[in-house]
Amino acid sequence: MNSVKKLLKLPLYIQILIGMAAGILLGFVAIWFDAAPVVKDWIQPWGQLFIRLLQLIAVPLVFISLIKGITGLKDISKFSRLGLKTIGIYICTTVIAVLVGLSMGLIVQPGNLVEREQVAHLAENYQSTVEQKQIEAEVTQGKGPLNFLNDIVPNNFFQAAGDNSRMLQVIFFAIFFAMAALALPSEKIVPVIKLFDSLNDIVLRMVDYIIMLAPYGVAALMAGLITDFNGDASIFAALGVYALTVVAALFILLLGFYPLLARMFTRIPIRRFIHSMYPVQLFAFTTSSSAATLPVTLETVESKLKVSEEVSQFVLPIGVTINMDGTSCYQCISILFIAQVLGIELTLAQLMIVVGMTILSSIGTPAIPGGSFVILTMVLTSVGIPAEGLALILGIDRPLDMLRTSVNVTGDATVAAIVDAGNK
Repeated sequence: MNSVKKLLKLPLYIQILIGMAAGILLGFVAIWFDAAPVVKDWIQPWGQLFIRLLQLIAVPLVFISLIKGITGLKDISKFSRLGLKTIGIYICTTVIAVLVGLSMGLIVQPGNLVEREQVAHLAENYQSTVEQKQIEAEVTQGKGPLNFLNDIVPNNFFQAAGDNSRMLQVIFFAIFFAMAALALPSEKIVPVIKLFDSLNDIVLRMVDYIIMLAPYGVAALMAGLITDFNGDASIFAALGVYALTVVAALFILLLGFYPLLARMFTRIPIRRFIHSMYPVQLFAFTTSSSAATLPVTLETVESKLKVSEEVSQFVLPIGVTINMDGTSCYQCISILFIAQVLGIELTLAQLMIVVGMTILSSIGTPAIPGGSFVILTMVLTSVGIPAEGLALILGIDRPLDMLRTSVNVTGDATVAAIVDAGNK
């Protein structure tokens, strides 16, 4: 009993690594004793239940977070020019981050290091999904060039909310709803803001509960994946290359893109920018939370980068909500990796959906450790990739989460400096 209590007190990422190791061991033992059907029938379903919980919370999380984030711009009447500029720059940096991630995933292709025979074996388990994707691709090709508008604008919100693959329509409605709320006098939407603040707290607590189940879900899913791969070790080599690909892409943003952007638009020397951001990046790295890092970011931006308090107090809290450059970059690579491992080839249209969904859903990613799991599950489902593939990357997600949080807060600081420079 004491050993169980000690295990539960370990950091979540350690628990997930233990769960991953336990699942791998269980999978190899099942193969050794020719007990793969036992894993498939009695263990893997628990991992699929974990995935279903993530999918269950995806729609309410994104819908509520988006409305809360946008209606939180209640001072937009006073800072209309500042607000539009801030959101515009945040979106632009997110687009660049997504393109960096997409490029790295397509160039390196870490998932293709897995033995093709094993991919073919694994793909048999998802044959129905692959066939459905082919049908959808053929149907899409026969429609007009503006058909994508039907994929964005729902004709029934409740139908869209009941289907995770229509998350783009939910996002559209959430943005439409929030913008309409902002157009009303502030006193009329105070009850709505309070309601969504409370709902957001409830949903985030639900996310906490689900993430607590991650070690057990990962163990069950990994045991199933090992038996699906028949014990082939090439997946681990691919996983290592995947991690290095994510790290390389994030460092491009961290040490290249942001310092250069700051130098171009604010005249802050690259060396000074990098040295000034060390404390913020280190704090973000240890906490894996943009929200928890916000006080340190505010102090550093104001004292070291000389950004005015008016701008920093407005721009940085918005960034915590809608600017997730590191997370967006990582998600693109992760989606491509999972698709490559499962032998699913994404069309150009599907890649565009990945880009669009990643950019828009980054606004609804909670600024807490593990918050991207739910969003990643949602994007995977939207392009027809089995969400069970998430188990491939969960075991090594914690250090990558720490690094991408450092990227997120660096992006926040960069945008604050650019907005301030243009405001003087």
